Amino acid sequence: MSWLPGESLGRRRSSDAVDDGDPDAPLVGVLALQGDVLEHVRALRAVGLRSSAVRTGEQLAEVVALVLPGGESTAISRLLGHGGLAEPLARRIADGMPVLGTCAGLILLSDELVGDEGLPRPGGLAIRTERNAYGGQRVSFDARFPVRGIGGEPVDAAFIRAPRVVSVLDPAVEVLAEVDGDPVVVQQGSLLAMTFHPEVTGDLRLHAHFAAMVLERVAR
Repeated sequence: MSWLPGESLGRRRSSDAVDDGDPDAPLVGVLALQGDVLEHVRALRAVGLRSSAVRTGEQLAEVVALVLPGGESTAISRLLGHGGLAEPLARRIADGMPVLGTCAGLILLSDELVGDEGLPRPGGLAIRTERNAYGGQRVSFDARFPVRGIGGEPVDAAFIRAPRVVSVLDPAVEVLAEVDGDPVVVQQGSLLAMTFHPEVTGDLRLHAHFAAMVLERVAR
């Protein structure tokens, strides 16, 4: 069974998105309420991790790390609340679970939002973020830039209805990359987040960086 990139798994069983991979590799979940799920499942496998869709608290408890994918941040927030996932996810993040947040995932991790509507989100990342800061779908753009700690050529990135990090609220947040002075890749401890979609360009170095974070956490 297959589905289009970015299609929600809302009408599919979570087992459809499970990737067994190396049985000895850590199991990393992809929040499968809405957004780019399959793309991240494939990327995680490509960098040596097992991956599985996560839609329930029971599934969340089974994984050692989590990807919060791009998509509609308002829809994902509401589904987190309706499904009772917001609080257990926030607890796992506070306990140090590695999380990769891309685009909408960065919004969900943000401690502060411009025009915050009070929708459920786990937070944990000390940044202030503005949603859809560059405009709608028609003004999406691509960019190339170096990322600190990522070797090789500049990273190719797709900014699709991208948020903007307005400010960093704590010196614990490392800015790993910027575009026109705006942070686009940030890391705070076990949280790695970016304002773009690394899963759609074929450049998996940021997923590999996240995999190294997961392996370091598991080895403790």
